Parts: sequence; C-alpha cells; structure tokens
Amino acid sequence: MRRSEFPPDRFCAVCEKPFSWRKKWESCWDEVRYCSKRCRSQRSSISKSTHA
Repeated sequence: MRRSEFPPDRFCAVCEKPFSWRKKWESCWDEVRYCSKRCRSQRSSISKSTHA
C-alpha cells in the first residue's frame, strides 16, 4: 500500500499527539483511539481527572 492510500492520521485521545495507520491495525483502524499501550493504560486516570 502506498503512503497516499493509507487512512488519514489520527490524534490520540490521551496525549493528543498524531499517530499513523499501522499494518497491525488494518482490520480494526475504525476502533483505534490510542497511540500506544501507555496511553491506553492512562485513559482511566485522564477521564477521572477531567470529570472531577
């Protein structure tokens, strides 16, 4: 797949940094919200602090 054919970059829901499509996300790109395992594990602490 050429770079121009990849889906557009997204922004992480936790750190708000952009991240790009990866081959391992090919089947679930619509569900990907976090750029890394670290951000995925921090999602609960972020949501609790913003709603307090």
